[in-house]
Amino acid sequence: MSFEELDHTADVLMRVRGATLSEVFADAGQAMFHVMYGPCEDRGIARQITLEAEDLESLLIDYLSELLFITDAENLVFCTFDVDLQGTRLSAVVRGEPFDPARHAGGTLIKGISYFGLEIVKEEDAYVVDIIFDI
Repeated sequence: MSFEELDHTADVLMRVRGATLSEVFADAGQAMFHVMYGPCEDRGIARQITLEAEDLESLLIDYLSELLFITDAENLVFCTFDVDLQGTRLSAVVRGEPFDPARHAGGTLIKGISYFGLEIVKEEDAYVVDIIFDI
C-alpha cells in the first residue's frame, strides 16, 4: 500500500505511488476506501469491473467512480483490489465485506473524484498521481 494524504483546503488530496500502473490503480482504490471507511476485511464478497477509456486519467476516474457507485448501491466496503491494465482497458476484481456501521462509520464520505490536476506521472522508478476526492 503506497498512498499518503496531503494538505488540501476543502477536499481530500491523496498521493498514490506504484511500481506499475496496475499497482497505482489498486492503491488508489485502497486509498479511497481508507478515507471513507478505515479498516476492512475480505469476507468473500467480490465484484468484477471491466472498463475502457480514452486515456489513463479518464480510466482512473471511471474506475474510482464505479467503485463509489457499487459501494453506494450495494452497501459494500472493498479492501483488496486486483487490477489488470492493458493500455486503457481495465479489468479488476475487488473484494470486501458488507458495510457495518459499528466498524465503518467513522470515515469521510466521498462524493466524487476531481479531474483537477489529475495526471499520472512516470518518475524514475514509479508512477505517481495526486487525486482530489470531493467530500
